[in-house]
Amino acid sequence: MSKRKPDEQKGLSRRSFLKTTGAAVSAGVVGGAAAEMLSAQAPPKKIVGPGEVAITLRINGTSRNLSVEPRVTLLDALRDRLDLTGAKKVCDRSTCGACTVLVDGKAVYACSILAIEAQGREILTIEGIAREGELHPISAAFVEHDAQQCGFCTPGFVMACKAFLDKTPNPTEAQAQKALGGNLCRCGTYIGVRAAVLDAAARMKGGR
Repeated sequence: MSKRKPDEQKGLSRRSFLKTTGAAVSAGVVGGAAAEMLSAQAPPKKIVGPGEVAITLRINGTSRNLSVEPRVTLLDALRDRLDLTGAKKVCDRSTCGACTVLVDGKAVYACSILAIEAQGREILTIEGIAREGELHPISAAFVEHDAQQCGFCTPGFVMACKAFLDKTPNPTEAQAQKALGGNLCRCGTYIGVRAAVLDAAARMKGGR
């Protein structure tokens, strides 16, 4: 004759107890989660695409209307739809910095942001930094210090430099080197670039 465990003798086995309490807890959790989901349910968001959609971009102080597929990057919209070809398409994977533009004052790779996401933000390209008929002080410093050879990476460097100098008007060479670490020059003109940054800082303060 087998002996029963003490809890079984009282009419409630351990297994029955666990089954009962587990079911009760699960029901409460599921019910509560479902109630929260129903109460917090928001109206469905409008889906755009895959075809072209109308967007407005604020570029160099001017609103530009265009139609693009939601997958189009800001870089491709600038170059292919708006004929703003200063930002260069090189790596197209956010590593070289040749496509650098300013978005709300911050240097970003234009190949890494969708055009549709850039709506409502201030976009500045190299075409918009200089007065008509004049070079921006940064561009002038790049020319004087021979901070370019093929020139393909130069617009990205200039824009990254502008974002840096806007926040750090009195940089050291070490700070300039670190700040422009996200831009690559395949010609290797880094020494000229650093000299141009320091010269541009002086020019922008009226030193030259």
